[in-house]
Amino acid sequence: MSKKQKRAVTFADMVAALPSPGEEEPGGSYVDRPVAARGFTDAGGTYWRLARGPLDPRRAKRLAVEADVMSMGTSYDDEVGWWLPRFLAEAERPAAWLEARARLGAADLPVHEAYEFTADDGRVLLFIETYC
Repeated sequence: MSKKQKRAVTFADMVAALPSPGEEEPGGSYVDRPVAARGFTDAGGTYWRLARGPLDPRRAKRLAVEADVMSMGTSYDDEVGWWLPRFLAEAERPAAWLEARARLGAADLPVHEAYEFTADDGRVLLFIETYC
């Protein structure tokens, strides 16, 4: 009689065991990062579509002044139950831009990258993504 051989765990088995997107995880629902998802819906119901990026620092600087909305960092929204980009108040934008500009393409962490998103109503969002 031959001994039964154990079946090797394949990569496909490991992937199948991972939680699928949309499954709840501790601390909120799973939501792809806005850049990876190529867009996101904010708490107000506006869908923001990725238009371009990472942006050249000169374009990002112009958008820091001219964009309708600027976002840097994330905040947890209790109403929708997931992390959303944190929209900055007008008064916060100059200081946030100075911080982001210093970290655009940095060799050490955290690194900031600028992206442009647009809404169906024509508004433009400067989205600063931070990698730690």
